Amino acid sequence: MQLHRIMKKVTARRAVISVALLVALLLLAFLVKHYVLAAKANTYLTAQVVRRDLISSVMTTGNLQAQQQVDVGARVSGQLKSLKVQLGDRVEKGQLLAEIDPELAQNDLISAKASLESLEAQRRAVAASLWQANLIFRRQEDLLAKDATARQEVESAKAQVQLLSANYASLGAQMNQAKALMNSAMTNLGFTKIIAPMSGDVVAIVTQEGQTVVAAQQAPVILKLANLDVMTVKAQISEADVIRIQPGQVAYFTILGDASERHFGKVSKVEPAPQELAKDNAKAAGPVFYNALFDVPNLNHRLRIAMTAQVTVVLLEAKNVLCVPLSALGRAEPNGQYPVRVLGKGGQLSSVLVTPGINDRVWIHVEGLNEGDEVVIEDGAGAS
Repeated sequence: MQLHRIMKKVTARRAVISVALLVALLLLAFLVKHYVLAAKANTYLTAQVVRRDLISSVMTTGNLQAQQQVDVGARVSGQLKSLKVQLGDRVEKGQLLAEIDPELAQNDLISAKASLESLEAQRRAVAASLWQANLIFRRQEDLLAKDATARQEVESAKAQVQLLSANYASLGAQMNQAKALMNSAMTNLGFTKIIAPMSGDVVAIVTQEGQTVVAAQQAPVILKLANLDVMTVKAQISEADVIRIQPGQVAYFTILGDASERHFGKVSKVEPAPQELAKDNAKAAGPVFYNALFDVPNLNHRLRIAMTAQVTVVLLEAKNVLCVPLSALGRAEPNGQYPVRVLGKGGQLSSVLVTPGINDRVWIHVEGLNEGDEVVIEDGAGAS
């Protein structure tokens, strides 16, 4: 009987303890829900409104080329007898660069001179015969006036004069043609000496000494000259950005070998069509890019042809303006303004409509806030 009472007391005590634990767990859950989770829900990632210098720009890649570059070719056929320059040499306009074997051109000139001399001799002979025929014709006319000769003899003498006059004129035309051929032969002989058409550097040698060049349809390239004092940047602008690029805008670039030095210039022109349009059977496939061109000085010749350029074209600039991160902006309103949540000193949130300005893809200039205001850029679980 006593044991039964003891067991009853133990069971009652366990029940009380279980109820107390259940109440404690419910209380703990309530506290977690209303304090811890509420604190998390009210946690915001914020940023201050600050003053910054902003640059709105288009960034792309491009390549370098010489502002002036020319292919120096041969206008006559023959063996390249000698090359007077080497790769990298600096040359001046009018300097002798190479020489093609002149023997063929000299032979053509000798033949043209001989043809001209032969025609001149034939013309002199015809001129003498024509002089004699004129004398005979005049004599026959005098005899005919005295009825001392037949009219047939006069007509025959006149016909001879006209025939010789035609021969004389024909030889004159042939001589003019021979003179033209001789002048062409002299010109071709001069073309065997290849002269620099501009001052610059030898950037490529295409034909070596001893090679034979054939200039039947087009001039074969001997070497390439370029003026490296000024370089032209060809920046590839996408079709989405090209409508914002205008001549006169400031542009700069860096090269892979020295990303710290900026080379500045101004956009000179934007080509009206993609570069692929100049190729045969060009088809629009994939992204479309247009070339924007600008020049930069290169007096120390550090910049080289075909280098890759990391190009920035400056569209707009703003100095010392109020800025917030782009992520602080809400959905755009119909009037073009954007809502921004501002966190007050007591943790109270308020929404302020701001007018946006230029941005650099990270920060944006806004009007309607004060310097130092705390704006919400992320909230809730994301902030933690």
